[in-house]
Amino acid sequence: MKKILAIDDQQLVLLSLEKHLLDLGYDIKCASDGHTGLELFDTFKPDILIVDINMDGMSGLEVIKNIREERKSDVKILVMSGNTNEDTIIDGFDLGIDDYMKKPLSLNEISARIARIFGIKLKRVSENGSKGQMLQRHCVGVVIPCYNEETRILSKEFTDFTHSNLGYHLCFVNDGSTDNTLEVLQKLAQGREDNISVYDCAKNGGKGEAVRQGVLHLAKDPQLDYIGYLDADLSTDFKDFDDLVKTIESSKFKIVSGSRMSRMGANITKESARKIISKTINLIIRNILGMSFNDTQCGAKVMDRDIANEMFHEKFITKWLFDVEIFMKMRKFYGKEKAISYICEQPLKRWIHADGSKLSMKDSVKIVGQLAQIAYHYKFKVKSRVN
Repeated sequence: MKKILAIDDQQLVLLSLEKHLLDLGYDIKCASDGHTGLELFDTFKPDILIVDINMDGMSGLEVIKNIREERKSDVKILVMSGNTNEDTIIDGFDLGIDDYMKKPLSLNEISARIARIFGIKLKRVSENGSKGQMLQRHCVGVVIPCYNEETRILSKEFTDFTHSNLGYHLCFVNDGSTDNTLEVLQKLAQGREDNISVYDCAKNGGKGEAVRQGVLHLAKDPQLDYIGYLDADLSTDFKDFDDLVKTIESSKFKIVSGSRMSRMGANITKESARKIISKTINLIIRNILGMSFNDTQCGAKVMDRDIANEMFHEKFITKWLFDVEIFMKMRKFYGKEKAISYICEQPLKRWIHADGSKLSMKDSVKIVGQLAQIAYHYKFKVKSRVN
């Protein structure tokens, strides 16, 4: 039996890779850091080493250098990394790696590269059930707030997404639901605990507080590079959300926010009355922020984990307008110009209004008063913390 050692500091990656290679008949052991990996290397004596580059503590390049120069081993080494820097890749080959696999990549591509090195026949995707399963470039946590959503939760869409996108972890937050939402969510997570979890709030605190609790819960997980949130009805779908993630991965933005702007080629639908109210409210929001964002209220955003901790540390002062408060906090924390440069507003390709929204017309009227409360609180009561 061929032996494989995998070293990566992200459990979502290791668990998926381990299961896949075990199913293919390999003997595999895993380590979540370089030092532990080197200890396993000495005792396990693998035929192939798979290692990530960007790890806390000892980097993948340091592991490779140790194996080649100190241990004098000629073991086959495959790098599997989201680091696509040309100099890093060249450094890897200079140290004697045998292959460099760039994330995102499929599990079947990994097994094909391993089979090539071993000189064995590749087991086809139809035999191992892993067709379409992708390891992402980064690990992403997604908060999905739920209040009385038992009839609207699209369970198959969530399970299909986590099956195919192995770097994602979905955290459903039950916001004190009075129906069977909690039971539905627990059933959804059963047997999928590595990729789906449920955070239960005993009392209803509103969407903003539910998202805040979920974000702070996910921020404790060191493997997550980014944290975002989506609505439970998937009015913004996973394809658009994944596009937001790709933008933040390839830029210096700290927040990428979806925008429901009507444009050619996009499927954006709203109730006519809501559309008028939204435009009016957005005009007020732009004046309060002093920043020309088109749609602060879209329920699809992703941010780096450090910013998530900072923006969600303190409770929001309003029930529905926590998105506006995030932008105000960014302005207070960084100053107006830096805040604008750190936030990307990205148009969505699709956004569909779903029946059963919890926001009534009466609530819409209350929003104007809450906006005044936000303006006063963040402009006069909260001190600036410009870096």
